[in-house]
Amino acid sequence: MNQRLDVVLTNNLEQMSRSQIKKIFDKGNVLLDNQPIKASYQSKFDDEITIFIEDEVKYDLEPIDLGIEVIYEDDDVAVINKPQGLVVHPSVSFKEKTLINGIKFLFNDQLSTLNGDLRPGIVHRIDKDTSGLLMIAKNDFAHEELVKQLQVHSIKRVYEAICYGEFKETSGTISAPIGRDEINRLKMAVTDTGKTAVTHFSILERFNGFTFVQCELETGRTHQIRVHMSYINHPLVGDVTYGPKKAIGQTGQYLHAKEIGFNHPRTGEFMSFTKERPENFNTYLEKLRDEN
Repeated sequence: MNQRLDVVLTNNLEQMSRSQIKKIFDKGNVLLDNQPIKASYQSKFDDEITIFIEDEVKYDLEPIDLGIEVIYEDDDVAVINKPQGLVVHPSVSFKEKTLINGIKFLFNDQLSTLNGDLRPGIVHRIDKDTSGLLMIAKNDFAHEELVKQLQVHSIKRVYEAICYGEFKETSGTISAPIGRDEINRLKMAVTDTGKTAVTHFSILERFNGFTFVQCELETGRTHQIRVHMSYINHPLVGDVTYGPKKAIGQTGQYLHAKEIGFNHPRTGEFMSFTKERPENFNTYLEKLRDEN
């Protein structure tokens, strides 16, 4: 039976009072599918809820020049190129400098507040070891409009990846629900109780034992491409979480968010941006080409 989420948390987080839980909701620090949710939300059994508890931990959110490349910027939205190895926002398990420090340096206080104090301007995320394009909302109106587009899967997100193995197909679609791994809760997995997840792929280049692949997201689940490629027995090279434990080439998956397209939140005009792969990605591609 569905129940208000604040009631569920009050009943299960015995160390916290109802007033403390209310403050967490008020700050936008209770998330469903990476988006803030209201206390009145009727929770379901398979919901993936993330809670950020700020009171006990001090985070360094000072503006820092991290050399983040700005691809596009106007009064409502920006598109930036996140380098590989940089975490998007701080959390209980990670308190070092993050992309938040970099975008606060770039955009000062011109960032949306809907995702709370720890994630200003953040509309969506990519993993620490994934490079490439991210949208940044510079006000709450833009943030709300971009989230609506994410919810109806109208935002175009194209990635490039290097996978283990040789594909028989030239293209295909992986439609397999993704949820929290039942054994290792730090991982995601294809599971019957997961949420709908769809990835379209096409082959860019073939090598002996490896394949260079383009992936386009229809949905945007946590670790979606990494999980889906591992599910079809073609995990990403460098991904020690969903692939071989001994990384080849580097620690961290060869995955790059190459293209993002969306309707401008205020004008409605469709905008598309691309960013070429980072140098280390190209270096490994050249190595594979030389070996073939």
